[in-house]
Amino acid sequence: MLEQEKNSAKLASFNSIAIPQGIITNGEIIDAKKAVAIIKDTIKNPKGKKITSRYVVASLPEEKAFIRVIQLPKMKLDEVEKAVAWEAENNIPMSTEEVYLDWQVIPPIVNHLDHVDILIIAVPRKLVDQYVVVLREVGLIPRVLEVESVAVVRSVVAGEMTEQPLLIIDLGQVRTSFIVFSGRTLRFTSSLEISGRTFTDAIAREFKVDAFRAEELKQKHGLLKKNKEGESVFDCLIPALTDLTEQIKNYLEFYQSHAKHEHLKTSSVPSAISKIILCGGGAALKGIDSFLGLNLKIPVETANPWVNILRPPLREIPELSYDQSLRYTTALGLALRGIKKF
Repeated sequence: MLEQEKNSAKLASFNSIAIPQGIITNGEIIDAKKAVAIIKDTIKNPKGKKITSRYVVASLPEEKAFIRVIQLPKMKLDEVEKAVAWEAENNIPMSTEEVYLDWQVIPPIVNHLDHVDILIIAVPRKLVDQYVVVLREVGLIPRVLEVESVAVVRSVVAGEMTEQPLLIIDLGQVRTSFIVFSGRTLRFTSSLEISGRTFTDAIAREFKVDAFRAEELKQKHGLLKKNKEGESVFDCLIPALTDLTEQIKNYLEFYQSHAKHEHLKTSSVPSAISKIILCGGGAALKGIDSFLGLNLKIPVETANPWVNILRPPLREIPELSYDQSLRYTTALGLALRGIKKF
């Protein structure tokens, strides 16, 4: 939870509890009772101030959302709403009666006179209703529900605007999300199952240890081959990292061959990704930025999830180290939304 100050914000409360496998699968809540218990425990004993507010800004699973950018002729706002509903029928692989549909006009960086760009986001009603029921059972009142990628961008893109396309890779515990952000909006999102757990499991198999010890080895060595044990950790991570690299190349190729004109100031190659930003807990893996940068031939850096909260160049606070902050990327983006006017 963030608190608004005069010209900035500060961290008031935070906490996290690992969700055991089987409670949420592919974004769907399988065991609502256990999910409610975990959320209650997380709120009950936070680090920092006691949480008294019942209002919540929460994220919806990226893999279940449909995100499109469409172009419409310039028209009145009430006409846009009707046009968006019609376009949604043609761009979303579900009936509009089966989804919650949201949209917004994308302000251009370079003005264009003949049309308007619209971001459309749709999430299945059944899934959203699951999350709302669980949150209400906890005793919380949902004020905003948004897909994870929107919160991630708010957390790591300075000013929520860029003049060149960025690829943000959110390396989570159970999956990895790919987010292309350009101008002032999302352009493309996708996800795959290669994740922090994939790396941990590979180490556990190679060293014949449990997940806890494998996680320790992963955090200790990462991709830095400083001794024999570190070399062994590196070797057993290479297959998964090679797979991840190839997947990133495929997404880059797909985006750059399908991207539309994005009205950016730099027009030489408007669809070319200028930089890759890593966030999520997996981004703290030592050496992963250098490894990906070398193999992808694109600048790669770890994110600063405080870029829109702390004054630059700060990227951590005493209560939360930089590596820990990477795990809270989505939460910090949601918290930023929470201190804005609804």
